[in-house]
Amino acid sequence: MVVEDLDSSVQRWIGTMGVGPWTVLRNVTLTGRYRGQDVVVKMDVGLGYQGETQIELIQVTNGARSPYLDDDGTPRAGLHHLAWTTDDLDAVVSSAEADGLKLVFRADSPGNRVAYLEGEGEKGVLFEFIENEALKQLIAEGIAASRNWDGTDPIHIIDFEA
Repeated sequence: MVVEDLDSSVQRWIGTMGVGPWTVLRNVTLTGRYRGQDVVVKMDVGLGYQGETQIELIQVTNGARSPYLDDDGTPRAGLHHLAWTTDDLDAVVSSAEADGLKLVFRADSPGNRVAYLEGEGEKGVLFEFIENEALKQLIAEGIAASRNWDGTDPIHIIDFEA
């Protein structure tokens, strides 16, 4: 989900839904192409788990054109995408395009490859595919931590610029 205020949103999910613990990734940078244009997107991301379902909250921290902002630059708040991890992003994207989905954003960096695609029948929701071994491990750790979470130590921060 795209949110306007990540910290407030994480607190709401903790307090209202009992979801936690959360990993908050600060200063995430994706360098890629959005609708044919080179872009650098900066964001903070919160990852929490309910069972084996990941809740991802994204707050864009720069105004770069991206799949996270409307054309006027305001956050595309609300449900944004469904995501899957993959071992072969190129094959998944090729298959999805052959099935009629359209690539709208792609970012390739060492260890992290991401693609967002859209379909005609699912207006407003994107499909994300991620090739990232470290993220797979982070997801497994998050799921395990949520199983026995007692409400203490609810937020762990990883700052990519620290």
